[in-house]
Amino acid sequence: MNKPGILLEVVQVLTDLDLIITKAYISSDGGWFMDVFHVTDQQGNKIADIKTIDYIEKALGPKSQEVTTWADKRVGVHSVGGHTAIELIARDRPGLLSEISAVLANLHFNVVAAEAWTHNRRIACVLYVNDDTTSRAVADPTRLSVMEDQLKNLLRGCENDEAGRTSFSMGFTHVDRRLHQMLFADRDYEGGIMATEVDHPPSFKPKITVERCEDKGYSVVTVRCKDRAKLMFDIVCTLTDMQYVVFHATISSDGPHATQEYYIRHVDGCVLDTEGEKERVIKCLEAAIRRRVSEGLSLELCAKDRVGLLSEVTRILRENGLSVSRAGVMTIGEQATNVFYVRDASGNPVDMKIVEALRKEIGHTMLLNVKKTPASSREPEARGWAKTSFFFGNLLERFLA
Repeated sequence: MNKPGILLEVVQVLTDLDLIITKAYISSDGGWFMDVFHVTDQQGNKIADIKTIDYIEKALGPKSQEVTTWADKRVGVHSVGGHTAIELIARDRPGLLSEISAVLANLHFNVVAAEAWTHNRRIACVLYVNDDTTSRAVADPTRLSVMEDQLKNLLRGCENDEAGRTSFSMGFTHVDRRLHQMLFADRDYEGGIMATEVDHPPSFKPKITVERCEDKGYSVVTVRCKDRAKLMFDIVCTLTDMQYVVFHATISSDGPHATQEYYIRHVDGCVLDTEGEKERVIKCLEAAIRRRVSEGLSLELCAKDRVGLLSEVTRILRENGLSVSRAGVMTIGEQATNVFYVRDASGNPVDMKIVEALRKEIGHTMLLNVKKTPASSREPEARGWAKTSFFFGNLLERFLA
């Protein structure tokens, strides 16, 4: 049966299982919906494992409550599985992540998981922390208040940026969706072409149109852009949070490119009548697509977990002139895995001599894997840690299970 937000729930489950949606046909009129998805694994192979197929059926079917999926993963509540969740949004600057992690380490908070996105000179970050001695969530209001004050001062920075915010409770939301919501609320989709072109080259610029389907009473949103993992999730998430309902859709991938067509109405039943509305939808979808795009190098660091590890790693990156555009931190047992998409401080590709210097500096304490970001979601990545690599949006799945 159809219900508000059901399409986003289904797409969320599929993407959190690291499945690539190559084609999809969405239809929902009246009280029912019928969705068809063609999916592969991350390498573009058909899913043949019976256990995986059984898991997918349970995750999407009537027994979905029995399966631990991302629907159960909450962000921003005071205590999540014994951890305190912190949300931050501010103007981005080189070394900011290093400064944030240093403040937390100095206040005896251990970062056990985190995810950070940057777009249009803004940064949104969700961190899971606990007390570095008890390994439990921190409930002391005085201690939390001190931490919040120090982080607010840090985010305000030298530019007196009043937009810097930190929070401990922002509702119950999927991590990726929450990061989209934070940047959307911060109006990161504004600022014009020049600001976004600094982050991403013209090859990444999506082509988005909004037209009216007169005979059926829908607005038709068409997106053409470079294909990548989680593209459909990012678009459906944004349309849903902008209060639009998807009635029909066709998704297809042709080589490295994707074409996605959505027939939508506002929740009140209206189509997009004004040019201002159409322009806003185009801007917001373009921002949603760009937030997750990262060109260049990703650094995967694997080490035995210890207090202040994130602070140490981000400090070393900063001292070597590297700027982090996206980051993910995950701790399972005693093992910590950190992934950073990096550029130099000017936003240019990283000189490999810096990477080699980095490898020498940290090689004795942690394992470093360097990968070029693949141009397509289905291109095989450089040989590396097939088992320890993970994809953003699933960082906390095993950690919070």
